[in-house]
Amino acid sequence: MKCPFCHVVNDRVLDSRTCENGYAIRRRRQCRSCGRRFTTFERPEPVQLKVIKRDGSREPFDRKKLKRSLEIACGKRPVSDAKLEQVVSEIENRLYSEFDSEVESRFIGELAMEQLRELDQVAYVRFASVYRSFQEVSDFLEEIKQILGDGAFKPRRKKLRPPRKH
Repeated sequence: MKCPFCHVVNDRVLDSRTCENGYAIRRRRQCRSCGRRFTTFERPEPVQLKVIKRDGSREPFDRKKLKRSLEIACGKRPVSDAKLEQVVSEIENRLYSEFDSEVESRFIGELAMEQLRELDQVAYVRFASVYRSFQEVSDFLEEIKQILGDGAFKPRRKKLRPPRKH
């Protein structure tokens, strides 16, 4: 493995751990030349899954693209990067276990919405608004009514305090 700092192929492994629910190995390495440490990940190379887009075109499944879309939906929300990584891993694992070579983008979007619905209701509505191409405020209201109607989320009510007297 080439050191990302000095580009010399001479390192030693300091620590190895499984990650991503056992589907990858994280290795901490130290370059014997410059002494700097870096992390590498080892994953089995899966058969490349193709995503069938709405227009019928096909493109390779991109884990980073999925994570980026979830990060945008969860922007400024109390959702940790570790939790997002777990969600992406769960979606990816399900895709590779259920499909051999191709999957419709619609299915990936539905899986993402299913995960976000349990994770954060605001992130869910944000994602749904883009994924389902909301055009009007009524589209948002319908989605929110559906969420509140099935009991999946309970609206949080702020406790009202009497105004402070000066």
